[in-house]
Amino acid sequence: MNRILKILRKVKNLNFEIKYKDGRGRVGILKTPHGTIKTPALMPVIHPGKQTIQVADYGAEVVITNAYLIYKNEELREKALQDGVHELINFPGPIITDSGSFQLSLYGDVEVSNQEIVEFQEKIGTDIGTSLDLPTPPSVKRERAEKELKITLQRAQEALEVRKELMLNSVVQGSTFPDLRSECAQALGEMDFQVHPIGAVVPLMESYRYHELVDVVMSSVSYLPDSRPRHLMGAGHPMLFSLAVAMGCDLFDSAAYILYAEADRLLMPNGTLKLENLYEMPCSCEVCTNYTPDELRGMEKEKRRDLLAIHNLRVSFAEIRMIHQAIIEGSLWELVEQRCRAHPFLLEALRNLKNYQDDLEKYDPPYKKSAFFYSGPESLNRPEVHRHLERVKRIPPKKSVLLIPRTTKPYSEHLHHIPPEFYRIKGEPNLENSTDDRQVTVVDVPFGVIPLELDQLYPLAQNESPRIHDEDSILMVKNILHDYIKDFEEVIVSEKVLRTFRLDEEFPTKDEYSEPLEIIVDDVERIKMIADYQFGSGSGEALFNTSVKIVKSRKTGKIRHVYDGDELIATLRASDGIFVLAREGARRLHRYLPYPKNRVVVNEDAEPFAREGKSIFAKFVINCDINIHAKEEVLIVNEEDQLLAFGKSILNGKEILDFNTGQAVKTRKGGL
Repeated sequence: MNRILKILRKVKNLNFEIKYKDGRGRVGILKTPHGTIKTPALMPVIHPGKQTIQVADYGAEVVITNAYLIYKNEELREKALQDGVHELINFPGPIITDSGSFQLSLYGDVEVSNQEIVEFQEKIGTDIGTSLDLPTPPSVKRERAEKELKITLQRAQEALEVRKELMLNSVVQGSTFPDLRSECAQALGEMDFQVHPIGAVVPLMESYRYHELVDVVMSSVSYLPDSRPRHLMGAGHPMLFSLAVAMGCDLFDSAAYILYAEADRLLMPNGTLKLENLYEMPCSCEVCTNYTPDELRGMEKEKRRDLLAIHNLRVSFAEIRMIHQAIIEGSLWELVEQRCRAHPFLLEALRNLKNYQDDLEKYDPPYKKSAFFYSGPESLNRPEVHRHLERVKRIPPKKSVLLIPRTTKPYSEHLHHIPPEFYRIKGEPNLENSTDDRQVTVVDVPFGVIPLELDQLYPLAQNESPRIHDEDSILMVKNILHDYIKDFEEVIVSEKVLRTFRLDEEFPTKDEYSEPLEIIVDDVERIKMIADYQFGSGSGEALFNTSVKIVKSRKTGKIRHVYDGDELIATLRASDGIFVLAREGARRLHRYLPYPKNRVVVNEDAEPFAREGKSIFAKFVINCDINIHAKEEVLIVNEEDQLLAFGKSILNGKEILDFNTGQAVKTRKGGL
């Protein structure tokens, strides 16, 4: 089925490419007839005929304007038909045009048909046009939402039949019914559109119903093709951008920069300021550094409006750039948590994202440049925590477990700091061979349980959290421990862990454990457990089932290379502690893992290039393991499952199958 879908999409989606990922957020490149757009991108709304600011001077590389307003004004219409929309609004870069749906939502009717407005947008040279969808506001009766959704889908199909070369938007509708949003997204995703706006959400944002906005966006993006940008219509406040990007939105449009300025309000990443309340200007843009609040308040309204609009543009584009940087370095979730604390209802929206953990984890790269910084209870819901708790289940349990408190990282090098008081809360005092078959596990926030052999892996070694725990983290770790210790016959726990995470409430009867504790991490056990955690249960034994030779760094004393004789199997990467395969390691993993696990399957055209060690582009992939994450070690095979090469995935499995542009895998070695 995946292969069939791939073939069907060969002629589509040729305009968008992902460069970096974090969460569902992506830094991408969208190509249009008038230039390239780097996403995420903010598109200022330009009112045709009323433009007062050249937004390109303040950071705009794409704008949006209203084709219906141009169509309805005879003077504007003639000029646009003669000179083009770029000349009309004096903007040389990419222009997206709306079809009149906004006016339709306001007034209930417009004096143009879907066919007419699509044809008009193509005639005036817009880069990306929009079909005349039917915007269904929030909280209407389901019967109305279903009826209007049917019309929206009919008009979408009609727009495709009308357009010639025009790139097209088609808007996801469905009111506040998640299943209708998903139905619409799936139907539109099977049509040949280039961009997908998520519409009729402005009323949710205006009334601070951000938790419902999360449901609308997630139920839409989860069913849209990954290979097409998503546009959150009407989202113009910078405090919303990072949350929307983390959910998978790529484009934003709004007239907020000028509308807020007309009301003497200044946009900021953490809220809105009223000019009447300002004693000092809030930022370092040219407006804030050259004028005082008193000077602005004393100006004529039009001049003040334009200056405040410039401030609003500067702040908005600065936030977009900050989001780009956060995605590239892997700190997007921290930025989202910071911004969502600006408003209680944004914080409510962030907490609602917990309901979409499984989806977000699939898109979130497991390995990042940035460390994990705990900023509050919401950090417990990040994809990294969810992923870790699932991967710990890959490790076969031993007979006994010793639970110790956190020390300085890496934990295995600072065991002398552990307090000496321990208790047995499960098992008998004379449990045979428990010492020889004992797992030592660190208990800490936010990851709960960290087997000592994994203490050098990302993000377990690259995270920081307060030593004074909040109530949510205490309860979460307590629940994690409750499930974790079920599989062990004997449980010995540090008194500090017992008290901190309230295990004494569950185990009021306990035996003091006075036997000497000698905690040693065996190198072979370490490499096998890392492999199980990284590739799946049993992978450690499959990779290192011979008498291996372990080579450590002279500088740090940490494991760097694993050999079988003179044959390199794998290298532990210093930056994140995961295995990078060598040829022999790829062969062993390929023999062990069943098809299609950890595999990217290329067609016969790409096979010789893979064997030469050249990177794999998405358009040559015919199948892959849908559970692959971005930045993971993958095996490159042909249709007969012959191992051709191995490398690092750029996209996740679902994206690899959906995209036909850009790299899918950065190949490390070929010639297998």
